[in-house]
Amino acid sequence: MTIADVKTNLQARMDQSIVAFKNNLSKIRTGRANPGLLDTVQVDYYGSMVPISQVANVSLIDSRTIGVQPWEKNMAAKVEKAIRDSHLGLNPASMGDLIRVPMPAMSEERRKELTKLARTEGESAKIIVRNVRRDANEAIKKLVKDKLASEDDQKRAEADVQKLTDRYIAEVDQLVVAKEADIMAV
Repeated sequence: MTIADVKTNLQARMDQSIVAFKNNLSKIRTGRANPGLLDTVQVDYYGSMVPISQVANVSLIDSRTIGVQPWEKNMAAKVEKAIRDSHLGLNPASMGDLIRVPMPAMSEERRKELTKLARTEGESAKIIVRNVRRDANEAIKKLVKDKLASEDDQKRAEADVQKLTDRYIAEVDQLVVAKEADIMAV
């Protein structure tokens, strides 16, 4: 392993942490409809629990309504019950073979709660990025200890690692600010 390998691994792991953070942010409900909101809902499909996306087509009807269309007619009631029983605070309504899931308007208290949740997710993402930085710095120190890199290489590599860390932490901050604006805009 070389310092270049450590940097490549560092970049890949930080990219993964940002993707995971974006995924977590998308699950925070704003007043706008987002089909990804139902990704965590599990439906009883002939005795086994499966994600809703495996038994129905989930799409947007308009900016405040999600449409769920089960592929089998006999699954409509189970899908509707699963959405209602999920702890998302949603109240689906069947209209023939289409289930409409309107997004309820948010109160000021709920907005503050969701903003706090977005900040908490942001802090968790920053911690993950910092842990990745620590792992990279330890790997660089091990290379120096094993005489595979010089101390000058170590200083340069650690500076590069810190620059990369700062960039990803700034990206997390930007995503949190954008999510807060999204929550307050609705």
